[in-house]
Amino acid sequence: MRNSGIADLPLHRGKCPGWLFPLMKKLAGGISEVIVEEYGKDEFLKRLSNPYWFQAFGCVLGFDWHSSGLTTTTTGALKEALKDNVGISVAGGKGKISRKTPQEIIELGDKIGLKQNTINELIKTSKLSAKVDNHLLQDGFQLYHHVLFFSNKNWVVVQQGMNNSYARRYHWIKTHDFLNGPHSGIMCDKITKPFNLVDKKVEETRKCSLDLIKDHPGYLKKYLKPAKNNQKTLTEYFEMPREHFPEIDIDLKTLIKAYEIQPKNYEELLMIRGMGQKNIRALALISHLIHGTELSWKDPVKYSFAHGGKDGWPYPVDKKIFNESIDFLKQTIENTKINNKQKSGVLRRLNSFYGKLV
Repeated sequence: MRNSGIADLPLHRGKCPGWLFPLMKKLAGGISEVIVEEYGKDEFLKRLSNPYWFQAFGCVLGFDWHSSGLTTTTTGALKEALKDNVGISVAGGKGKISRKTPQEIIELGDKIGLKQNTINELIKTSKLSAKVDNHLLQDGFQLYHHVLFFSNKNWVVVQQGMNNSYARRYHWIKTHDFLNGPHSGIMCDKITKPFNLVDKKVEETRKCSLDLIKDHPGYLKKYLKPAKNNQKTLTEYFEMPREHFPEIDIDLKTLIKAYEIQPKNYEELLMIRGMGQKNIRALALISHLIHGTELSWKDPVKYSFAHGGKDGWPYPVDKKIFNESIDFLKQTIENTKINNKQKSGVLRRLNSFYGKLV
């Protein structure tokens, strides 16, 4: 079970209409209840971790199929709908609310009787998944939305980042490996050239970065400034995509703090306060320069979305998975307790969404 996907969406301004959200909440609650009753909590969480299914689900609830707001509004409707039933807890949200996720995990965990070590692991999961998508997959998208769905045994993270014109959604499902190729079902049209430190081939680079920290990091500064003999700086040395590298430098205070802590592994290094993109990136580049370890600028995209799938560019739509998601939702909607008029409306929206994508 791994981080299961990413979706890119156009960034739309504005808010969900006041009349729509109560309807979304009602439908989200009814559909979720049926799925949990008939298939169990694990299956419901598994479905939320699938970008295709999540997108179709948001459309069934009435939101625009290609809007970035589908993510925030669908997770918001689910958070309200699942407050008092089905055994799935929801923590987090958009902007300032996302920063309350740890406290909400504690409150919700106590409510459903989770042990303290399980609550602590969920808090770590929340923070680490955000760190990975913000700092290890440096794709130009800054996270602004983070939600953790969890039961007594399983969890899913749905989080979203933005750049100037697009939003990118990241899906996670329970995993014990946050570092080595965690994305198994990535879906987007917009291909970038990220500095990718979750590519499996850069494992040695991460190990070398940790070793650099365990020595005193003060000497690393020489790699970032021109020497008297006109030695190249890192920025000059590497042929790299420049859009995500406006500046290559090191925050030595944070690295010295990390040296004093002596992290046991790369995850512990990543979790140190202040260990952001520029330190992570600089350590990786120096590891490559000194030891020749591999780097990656590969965007971990596997499936295209919307119009990109029609002609197979950049990648063809996975019709098998997509059809399974659509069929599962249709079957679930038929079994819900909503009236026939509402069922007809949500099925029309689902069919319309499917027709636009394939």
